[in-house]
Amino acid sequence: MLARFDITPEQIDQVVTVFYAAIRRHEVLGPVFGNHVTDWPAHEEKIARFWKKAILYRPVYDGNPMRVHMAAGDVRAEHFPLWLALFDETLRRTLPPETAAGWSGLAHRIGRGLRLGVEDLREGAPAPDAGPPRLR
Repeated sequence: MLARFDITPEQIDQVVTVFYAAIRRHEVLGPVFGNHVTDWPAHEEKIARFWKKAILYRPVYDGNPMRVHMAAGDVRAEHFPLWLALFDETLRRTLPPETAAGWSGLAHRIGRGLRLGVEDLREGAPAPDAGPPRLR
């Protein structure tokens, strides 16, 4: 299976490293991530595995990002535009333009789904693994 766009595993690692350095400095996102990440190298390695699966189709990640974001409790829908803007800036600074554009499109699709999940949770929708609704 071909990668979604032309990128190497090393470039993915580099983007993740640069991005999370920026996250730690961000005035809004830094504290949110800091509430949950205690081992930054382990977190970055896990996220790099996520992207390698999403982009290169490598079976190296088996987590559930939706569940993690919904369970965090302090992740808000308004965080996603900030996250995506910072991620896009990292992509532009780190990768060739075509590669950055391809990854940005994928990140925006994933971010949109995560944001909608967080919004649903705040509006009282059932969690994704809550099962079917009970009919009375």
